[in-house]
Amino acid sequence: MNLRTVKSPEELPEEFNLAAALLDRHLAEGRGSRMALRGPAGNLTYEQLYQFTNQAGHALRALGLDREQRVLLLLRDSPEWIATFLGAMKIGAVPVPLNTFAHPSDYEFYLRHSRASLLVGEAEFLAPLDPLLRRIPSLRAVVSVRGEGISTAHRFEQVVAAQPTELDPAPTHKDETSHWVYTSGSTGEAKAAVHLHRNTVFAIEPFVRHVSAMTPEDISFSVARLFFSYGMANSFFMPLWVGASVILLPDRPEPDRVLATIEQYRPTIFYSVPTAYGRMLRENLDLGKLASLRLCVSAGEALPAPIYQQWKERTGLEIIDGVGSTEFGYIFLTNRPGQVVPGASGKVLPEHKFRLVDPTGHDAAPNGMGELWMSSPAISAYYFRNHAASKKTFVGEWLRTGDQYERDEQGVLIYQGRTDDLFKSGGIWVSPIQVESTLLAHPAVAEASVVAERDQEGLEKPIAYVVLKSGFAADAAMEQALRAFARERLAVYKCPKTFHFVSELPKTATGKIQRFKLRSQAAAEQQSAGRNSPS
Repeated sequence: MNLRTVKSPEELPEEFNLAAALLDRHLAEGRGSRMALRGPAGNLTYEQLYQFTNQAGHALRALGLDREQRVLLLLRDSPEWIATFLGAMKIGAVPVPLNTFAHPSDYEFYLRHSRASLLVGEAEFLAPLDPLLRRIPSLRAVVSVRGEGISTAHRFEQVVAAQPTELDPAPTHKDETSHWVYTSGSTGEAKAAVHLHRNTVFAIEPFVRHVSAMTPEDISFSVARLFFSYGMANSFFMPLWVGASVILLPDRPEPDRVLATIEQYRPTIFYSVPTAYGRMLRENLDLGKLASLRLCVSAGEALPAPIYQQWKERTGLEIIDGVGSTEFGYIFLTNRPGQVVPGASGKVLPEHKFRLVDPTGHDAAPNGMGELWMSSPAISAYYFRNHAASKKTFVGEWLRTGDQYERDEQGVLIYQGRTDDLFKSGGIWVSPIQVESTLLAHPAVAEASVVAERDQEGLEKPIAYVVLKSGFAADAAMEQALRAFARERLAVYKCPKTFHFVSELPKTATGKIQRFKLRSQAAAEQQSAGRNSPS
């Protein structure tokens, strides 16, 4: 069977293991000598990755991991991450990658919520968690990578090296759980999206077919980390799906490190997020270092038009902005190469269905705004141990994305913000995205986020939190300049009432701005001002 041509889950065999589909078939089809993984952590061919994966799978099973049980991955982007994830899926277990930038309190939530049997982690990440790990009753074993980490941990290198290099995939059903991904927490507490073995095929193939045109000759490189759903597809699912190779960067992807990696390993497809593109634009971009790139992709949050335009002007490369979600598994709405509409999200890929739904639950008017609902076999099954959120998000065949959109005459969808981010000022809906994009066009502004604050009459008005570029002063003159800049370009009710200059904006580890934290901060500041004002 040619899996690349499958159009529906019904065409997949009942017995289907995603790990075998991603890896084993390349050896069966004679591609074992092709390079799969590249980078500072090591280079592996498909055959070497196959053997490493099989050893990891045997090791997990030897440590007591059974089918359908969870194993947490607290690892840097590395061959060990890929092999452990694939090895777990191959034996019918459920890998659950964790955010390596999370707070210790988050790890306690992940451990208790998932009831994981095993934890595989970097030694440096495990050491501070030693007291916590001793309190988790479900945890049978801890495996440490690149060092001891904690005294009771098994050493990854030792337990894996002792295992055989052949492993038959477990006879998983296509509707069994393949993996979980925790949401990034941009709107609050993380939720575990449960993905099935059949889902990922239908999440990645449409993007490959209509957007990236990825081939085995391509080399991918992603700023988004593997624990993030977007990064997982960029650096794992898609390259292995087509037999291409990927660059894995274990280090934190700071702009200088990213540019050096591009220069050294010469990727052809580059994936990043708007915040990272913005930071790279503040560097001295050497076009010679980017000469290998044929495609740049952005997701994670809406790409502001000014960042797209500045990148295009300085590099000559388009950024293909796309929209996806953890629950969906990858990008479902995107611009196309040569057809980019700056500031817009593009069109839904043709294999998926969508609706724009108004607050009454009906389809929005042709030029009206509505919440984007998606339908596709790519969509995950539910949230683990969160029935209320599952019922709200997964409605029959539809996934409620929580994103508000308008559609223009050409059918292009234009992002207006999260449902919780929109607010009314002067009785008219305001999209924070539009206001933020306007502020980002000012030469002094590096980052901006807009939220609502209630005035003394209880009416909502926009306020802006702004990070200035180096060399610009955060003073009254700058506030006045930004206010005048906004008033020249926006309706009065959309212009921020006040400007707060900050050194950074609160973000998730994946680069999404946490507007709910800014709303809480604004409310607290307003309450404090009220207490301190003379009566």
